[in-house]
Amino acid sequence: MTQLRLPLQRPEGARKDEFIVGDANQAAVHHLEHWGTWPVMAALLTGPRKSGRSLLARLFTRRAGGRMIDEAERVSETEIFHAWNTAQAERKPLLIVTDHAPPDWSVRLPDLRSRLAATPVLRIDEPDDALFTALLQDQLERRELYAGEEAVAWMLRRVERSYLSLVRIVDALDDAAHEAGKRRISIPLARPALSARGLLVQGGGEFRHEEP
Repeated sequence: MTQLRLPLQRPEGARKDEFIVGDANQAAVHHLEHWGTWPVMAALLTGPRKSGRSLLARLFTRRAGGRMIDEAERVSETEIFHAWNTAQAERKPLLIVTDHAPPDWSVRLPDLRSRLAATPVLRIDEPDDALFTALLQDQLERRELYAGEEAVAWMLRRVERSYLSLVRIVDALDDAAHEAGKRRISIPLARPALSARGLLVQGGGEFRHEEP
């Protein structure tokens, strides 16, 4: 997989606003990059928690000059309905971020339900190996930690590859590195740190005798 940085305008040095593009989110990014061709000036963006969906929406609205509604399930349906209509009238894109698209998202307001039925759904999937690896290395670097290829490959074979798991893995490694006074993540450091928090799902635990 080719790792890319989402080509959206942002302040210099604002690394927290970098969004790594991979197979799991590439289709959604492609659709957002071509918002000027949308027949309906709105889109639904769904994906797992911690997948970067809110960050992607913020970067998009910053570039396109539109509006985002985050965690839409918690927002008044009337407010979303009016925002959808305004987006069409003003030709400014509306990006609605939600856990699920209808019908999994139960919308009661009939007028909003009909409009969402005509709205494209963009999905972020769970990361594949390549994207998970890139995100792991990126998050470690943000905390000034370093894991070599061997340690990353070892973890990749033994952890759940999801966005939520990634956050918990990085937290565990950060805590272990801080306690050990190290910045390099090795297999001997990672094994007990991840095992203690129940993050090793395919061997490598502290109760297994195995070679790295």
